[in-house]
Amino acid sequence: MIRKAKVTDVGEIQKLINYYAEQKEMLPRSLNELYENIQDFFVDEKNGKIIACAALHVVWEDLAEIKSLAVKLEYKKHGLGAKLVKKCLQQAKSLRVKKVFVLTFKPQYFKQFGFKELSREKLPHKIWSECIRCHLFPDCKEIALLINL
Repeated sequence: MIRKAKVTDVGEIQKLINYYAEQKEMLPRSLNELYENIQDFFVDEKNGKIIACAALHVVWEDLAEIKSLAVKLEYKKHGLGAKLVKKCLQQAKSLRVKKVFVLTFKPQYFKQFGFKELSREKLPHKIWSECIRCHLFPDCKEIALLINL
């Protein structure tokens, strides 16, 4: 069941995200960052446990980012990631955001939803605030993709 995240979910969300961060597949998230941005997150829950998460973070009046898309290993290939991406895109539309981007190591995954690659330099400088804190900066290999809604 997909729902908006609650502060009581933060510990499980962090474990899920940071598992993939340890595999160098996504950026780690601190507890502080998760609490500050909890309203951005959706979670998928099964039997009272968080099995997947994703966040939609509004960056500017016409731009938002899907962040921290993660699915527990045992639930991969069940369509949970796709459901969360679609939920984030629905949320963006309801907020009247015109464009949504992702920064990812797996661009093919997002292309199935209509995202198109673009140069990261075409994104606003505001998005780089996270990049500067990242252990991969400035040699990050994440690919930027964008979808117009």
